[in-house]
Amino acid sequence: MKSADSERVAGARITPGLDTGTYLMLGGLTAMFGPTLYRLLNHGLWSNEEHSHGPLILAICIWLIWDRWRACAAAGTLASQPPGHAWQLLVAGVLSYVVGRVLGIIYLELGALIPVLAAIVLISRGPQMLHALRFPLLYMIFMIPIPGLVADPIGQALKAGVSYVADNLLFSAGYPIARSGVTLQLAQYQLLVADACAGMRTLFMLEALGVLYLELVRYSSWLRNIALAVLIVPISFIANVGRVIILCLLTYHFGDSVGQGFMHGFAGIALFLLGLAMMIGTDSLLRLASAHCGERR
Repeated sequence: MKSADSERVAGARITPGLDTGTYLMLGGLTAMFGPTLYRLLNHGLWSNEEHSHGPLILAICIWLIWDRWRACAAAGTLASQPPGHAWQLLVAGVLSYVVGRVLGIIYLELGALIPVLAAIVLISRGPQMLHALRFPLLYMIFMIPIPGLVADPIGQALKAGVSYVADNLLFSAGYPIARSGVTLQLAQYQLLVADACAGMRTLFMLEALGVLYLELVRYSSWLRNIALAVLIVPISFIANVGRVIILCLLTYHFGDSVGQGFMHGFAGIALFLLGLAMMIGTDSLLRLASAHCGERR
């Protein structure tokens, strides 16, 4: 026979179902952020190439939350009384949303989704569930557009670096090329290294995928995790230098219509895949190095 205490414990276990209060909070969450997501997708920042990774990051976060919620519920993790700061977190998130909405600051408006969702998890399922969902909640940072105050200086530096390296490599290969700032003069063709070719988006997406990759493989070595995260920066730079060189060669040998047509977009996709392959290859080299040093996963 089960004791009364054991029955109370069993009743406190997390179940996949949600109570009425949680459904109401989730309904409010949808009503708040539904229009925000719609505006981002419909002629908003997510509709342009520079920030088009946002919907993909959101989809990954939703899948991770659903998967880990079910796993945590199936394991029968004990729910506990929500801490007092859960409501404070909810109020702070709502205030951030209101300020961002009124003033048109999309970074505050969309960023408020993280504390609001975290507060709902705390209130409805307690700290243990929030701990289980900590990665997908923090991973949502990658779907927030980077403010121009931060992105513009980094983008300008990347453009200058990419154009400089591409110019020197092509000149060393014997091509008639000259550089003025971020403009490349290749024979009779003039090519501008634009923001899309600078590598900011590739860098951001590769970092996002690298962080997801590290979370899924769960290496025990912090040194290896940090090394791969840092090495993604030069990998992204090399990939974008390759993209600019390929576009220059296509334009020089086949004309401007080829270099700036379909192949321009295709080169971006191909170089992103190359960057992803380089990231996985770098991780393999790190694994070999750690095995050689006797490191255990």
